[in-house]
Amino acid sequence: MKASTKLLFGIHMHQPIDNFEWVIEHGVKVCYGPFFEVMRNYPEFKFAVHCSGWLLEEIKKKHKSVYKNIQYLAKKGSIEFFTAGYYEPILSAIPQEDRVEQIQLLNAMIEKNFSQKPKGLWLTERVWDASLIPNLVEAGVEYTVMDDYHFQCAGFDTEPLDGYYMSEESGKEMGLFPISKKLRYALPFLSVQSAVEAVKFFKREEDSAAIIFDDAEKFGMWPGTYEWVYEKEWLKEFVEATLADEAIETMHFSEYFTENTTRGIAYLPNVSYYEMGEWSLRAHDALKLHALKEQMGETRYEAEGVKFLKGGIWKNFLVKYEESNRIHKRTLELSKAKDEVKKKSFELALHKSQANDSLWHGVFGGLYLGNLRDNVYTYIIEAETIRYARKKSPTLVTDTNELDGHLKAKVVTDEYIFRFDGGYGGQLIEFDTKEEKFNWQNTLMRRKEAYHEELLNPKKKVTIREEAHDGIDTIHHANIEVSDELKAAIIYDWHLKNSFVDHISDEHFNKDNFKYADFKEFGDFANQPFTQKLDKKSISYSRNGGIYTDKKYETALTKNYSGFANGFHYKLDLKTEANGSFRYIMEHNFHFSDYPLVHVNGYMLQDEGSFYGAESLEIIDSYLSKKIKITFNTSCDIHYFQLKTLAQSEHGFDLSTQGVSFALVWHLDRELQLEGSLEITNV
Repeated sequence: MKASTKLLFGIHMHQPIDNFEWVIEHGVKVCYGPFFEVMRNYPEFKFAVHCSGWLLEEIKKKHKSVYKNIQYLAKKGSIEFFTAGYYEPILSAIPQEDRVEQIQLLNAMIEKNFSQKPKGLWLTERVWDASLIPNLVEAGVEYTVMDDYHFQCAGFDTEPLDGYYMSEESGKEMGLFPISKKLRYALPFLSVQSAVEAVKFFKREEDSAAIIFDDAEKFGMWPGTYEWVYEKEWLKEFVEATLADEAIETMHFSEYFTENTTRGIAYLPNVSYYEMGEWSLRAHDALKLHALKEQMGETRYEAEGVKFLKGGIWKNFLVKYEESNRIHKRTLELSKAKDEVKKKSFELALHKSQANDSLWHGVFGGLYLGNLRDNVYTYIIEAETIRYARKKSPTLVTDTNELDGHLKAKVVTDEYIFRFDGGYGGQLIEFDTKEEKFNWQNTLMRRKEAYHEELLNPKKKVTIREEAHDGIDTIHHANIEVSDELKAAIIYDWHLKNSFVDHISDEHFNKDNFKYADFKEFGDFANQPFTQKLDKKSISYSRNGGIYTDKKYETALTKNYSGFANGFHYKLDLKTEANGSFRYIMEHNFHFSDYPLVHVNGYMLQDEGSFYGAESLEIIDSYLSKKIKITFNTSCDIHYFQLKTLAQSEHGFDLSTQGVSFALVWHLDRELQLEGSLEITNV
């Protein structure tokens, strides 16, 4: 008798480009390796695989046994390969031409290594935008997968959602498969018996399809899953139970798409999975969304509210995090330069820079992980180096790429790249060494996140799903304890952590209130626009602002950057009509790849400290063997602390060092003139 439930099973394998080798090794040991070792024993079990191009390269080069198992299963007809952007970009966030190029790169690799031409596409982070359809069709894609939630957002009911639907954009057609939330939460977290029953739930018609396409990392890398999936043999038993059940037939997406008719037509909104929409909201809005969902109740939300109650779109991350937007707009700038440069090496660096991981943050997502931002800047800097290789040094250019209405100024020298922001204090916002492909200005502001509320004001723990006793918890349901030390790290900044930030405070300014961002600020220069003037050799910024005490006192600040080579000179002129005992603070924030190897003024960097009567600020980056020296014409006091953020991850909460914040403090009595230099030398 022909099986009535077709199981369309797929896994998505991904690691951020240039991720730590130990992470890849761990992934191979507890997830990718054992998964394909088990599946090799059951070549009759048909399933789909998407593996991002960079990770597939790593597996082929360094983990040959895993690669051979994948090849074996491909030759046996077990695996259907899905394509995507080679370096895992959010496709809707990159230009159309780059979308096609990235997909074609992965297509070519799959054809070369596995003799398959992919027809299906894994939608990175399931971020859907109908404008993708013409580009996907151009790249040879016939169908893609996304959550049933995407369909619910368009008004569909969940119960009948299986099979595939057809959509179109500008007359170009695309098949859309809805991934079942029920199955995403069942596999591999419920018992084998319950998981099989969840698959058979879709036994309604002769062509019913149970669709699951989810992260491979759930099978070993998520907390508690290695023991459950492999040591307790969940995967082996699930595959055997599925193959033995006459009511289930494993099938490739391509077979189902060819042999069955569409369930109908669907036009879906710009949306990702529910949690992504929640994470993309600013903290106060995410908390309001939580409250609305709680008021509605879980039962009513699942039955009715899911269609109407949703968060933001993925691109909101570019609004929520200026640092994310800065990276994104740098990659768009480089993409526009492709016709100008016309080099394969440039295009390769560009495509690598478009990786999605450093642009967003939730339970997953790497904006808070400095190494992932570093990896993207590596390729931004590499592409820029190729772009300006034959141009006269220094090159000074301006742009409005960040779409905030203000000019950014970029200086490219033989060895360094400096960018300044006229719309935000005339501050240094990018500080690149070409040789090491590293951005010392790759810092991150400490922000309020919605999950901080759960830490600071914990609610009574509740059992979220009844099936928990029937298996193991997902990361969305696990209860995680957080120490008081971590809670104390929740501090919020009110301005971006750039360099050459201008503050005006009083004699009470000190290391502690600098660290906790609660010192008195009397000026309006730290996060406000300056007027920018640019010539061939220098950049000048000025602002007619104020010092605010009992009233506003007119205050003017001008600063000039010039003499660009292995650093630059700066001059600052500050005049105010205010009387009083003020302090002018020049704040710098620098990012490093290894903080134990940073020395400040001859001392190993501690978490925080002070220097009094300093004649200069010297920072040695031992990892890169570079020294950053900031000089000034009159001595000052210096306070510093390690800039740390508390962020959510799949393992709980992580305290990450984002940079080192320095406050250079001078007395201000009506006026102040400063000049000096920022210089970089080899150690």
